[in-house]
Amino acid sequence: MLTKSLSLRAAVVTILLSLLFTVAPANAFYLPGVAPTDYEENDPVPLLVNRLTPSMDPEDQQLRSVISYDCADACTRFRNFSSTWLFGSRAEIMTMCLVLSYCALGIPNVELWDWKLRNLTGHAWKASHYHPAFHFCRPQNGPEKQAESLGSILFGDRIFNSPFDLRMLKNESCKTLCTQTYEPRAAKFVNRRIRQDYALNWLIDGLPAARVKYDEVTNTKFYSVGFELGTIEADKEPYLSNHYDIVIEYHETRSGKYRVVGVVVQPSSRRTALDNSGLVQNCDVNDKLALNRDTNTQVTFTYSVAWTPSATAWATRWDKYLHVFDPKIHWFSLINSSIIVIFLTGMVAMILMRTLHKDITRYNQLDLNEDVQEDAGWKLVHGDVFRAPKNSLILSVFLGSGAQLFVMTAFTIVFALLGFLSPSSRGSLATVMIVLYTLLGFIGGYVSSRAYKTFGGDKWKANIVATPLLVPGVVFLTFFFLNFFLIASESSGAVPLGTMIALIAIWFVISVPLSAAGSYFGFKMPAIEAPVRTNQIPRQIPEQPVYLRWVPSMLLAGILPFGAIFVELYFIMNSIWFHKVYYMFGFLFLCYVIMVITCATVTTLMVYFLVCSENYHWQWRSFFTAGACSIFVFLHAILFWTSKLSLGGFVSNVLYIGYSLLISFVVFVLTGSIGFGSSYVFVRKIYGSIKID
Repeated sequence: MLTKSLSLRAAVVTILLSLLFTVAPANAFYLPGVAPTDYEENDPVPLLVNRLTPSMDPEDQQLRSVISYDCADACTRFRNFSSTWLFGSRAEIMTMCLVLSYCALGIPNVELWDWKLRNLTGHAWKASHYHPAFHFCRPQNGPEKQAESLGSILFGDRIFNSPFDLRMLKNESCKTLCTQTYEPRAAKFVNRRIRQDYALNWLIDGLPAARVKYDEVTNTKFYSVGFELGTIEADKEPYLSNHYDIVIEYHETRSGKYRVVGVVVQPSSRRTALDNSGLVQNCDVNDKLALNRDTNTQVTFTYSVAWTPSATAWATRWDKYLHVFDPKIHWFSLINSSIIVIFLTGMVAMILMRTLHKDITRYNQLDLNEDVQEDAGWKLVHGDVFRAPKNSLILSVFLGSGAQLFVMTAFTIVFALLGFLSPSSRGSLATVMIVLYTLLGFIGGYVSSRAYKTFGGDKWKANIVATPLLVPGVVFLTFFFLNFFLIASESSGAVPLGTMIALIAIWFVISVPLSAAGSYFGFKMPAIEAPVRTNQIPRQIPEQPVYLRWVPSMLLAGILPFGAIFVELYFIMNSIWFHKVYYMFGFLFLCYVIMVITCATVTTLMVYFLVCSENYHWQWRSFFTAGACSIFVFLHAILFWTSKLSLGGFVSNVLYIGYSLLISFVVFVLTGSIGFGSSYVFVRKIYGSIKID
């Protein structure tokens, strides 16, 4: 009966994978997400500005920074500012303490810490597009912050209005925006950002301003979000882009009604000058503008606007941005992963059909002789295999959090796969993940309490408290610690204090009570009875072969689930660190399914070999065996760090390593819980199929 059931399951898995391969999309699918805006001729079309982000160097394909602004080399200058301590405000004194502590630690900093002092109090735009060092033109009444979602804020978006005046169907030619003066310190700051390939990010009717690029692999054109702050020419000098050619594509829906369906910006550097009437004299000049590092530099910002009709419908306007780089790699990864899954599933089926079937048949013979009873194998540990593991409280908490992560990840990917998480809703993916994880606290508490009660634990109060606090607490404290580095470096990715308080409030007001309710119902339920009795005296475990020891078994088993996801993981990391749009959730869904199956099968195999060698400590081993996938995730992050990133500052490196460790920890809890769950079902199944006197 056992072998037939498992054979049927293997067949169902194979059929499902085949169906998924036939329907997996090669292009992104999404719903519009927001209501369209219809404009009439000469209606104002708002242009919003977002944070500046580091981008890939086109020459060596390297990223120079992972934060909006590195720290400045200003420690020596600030050590002499004793007047700050005597006459400075509380905010200035706090900032001075932070600066001096960073100097004492030897952390390289960025220029313009004095701007930090001047703008710390009350200016929300100090870490955004309107950082004083950039001297970008501001609206007449000052920048106004736009409403953003929780996920958008956590991912570092800081959106403000702008002084650009765009009118539907009204072309503009070299319109003056403003004239700014760059002092030497600002020139050094901006030049450094140009050398680090920083990009500007604008939004027009919810669409990001982009550059048109060409993919030589697929021979297609696509829109790459953002455009460069400046350029480095053959003379190795940085030139600031102070003129913007804005091309806006529109689609006419009905007579006199138009919608924006595409935005392209071509920046250029021009040494323009104004006449006495304030008009630009030489807008088409080819002389590029370089900021002088020794004297003040006058810079005139100008822009041109061109409206072009397009056949693109409003519902599909994001297709140009959601480009798939080399889809053959995705298919190759899926084929490779599916082969691994079929191989592992076949091995498990073979073991269960051949080995276990023979063992169970022999053990269940009514005329058991003495030789069979003394036979070595997994039956000999039946009196110890369900013995409670050490540190069962921590294991049960991990299992509860893992179940919560598992359901949250599955729901999020399915929602994204069905197109509910539209790219026009900025930060919707992160927002949905946070909301789902918060609301799924009941599942975490229930699974944790059921597992702890099954293990025979009696510290039920500690379990109720630890389940919603241990794993989320580690994640939040790490995130909070890294946020200090972002605050010190004036990064737009620094989460505001109000948002941090809101996250804590959401957690304690919603998730903690739900987790406690789940724990209450879990402890009310009877403990899951083991199919065999547990002996009072533990059995001695013989010496284990090398491949079944902790480290070798983890390394051998952990690499297989990682092999199912490493290609998509590469594209996801590219999306995170290079600020690209990732929307291949069809491939991601398949990879997630394959990873779950791989974790379950490889852990089941390892546990079978473990109990065959008369080792009954399988609970933590199954968790760590599947969780070892996180080791390879972190090693992959280190390889990505050395091959794709060239981070010069201490803060950037700390942030990258910190976030990589955080992601690896979450993967550890998720995959470890999958491995334990499959192993628990397997162990109950085989020991429930034999007769014990």
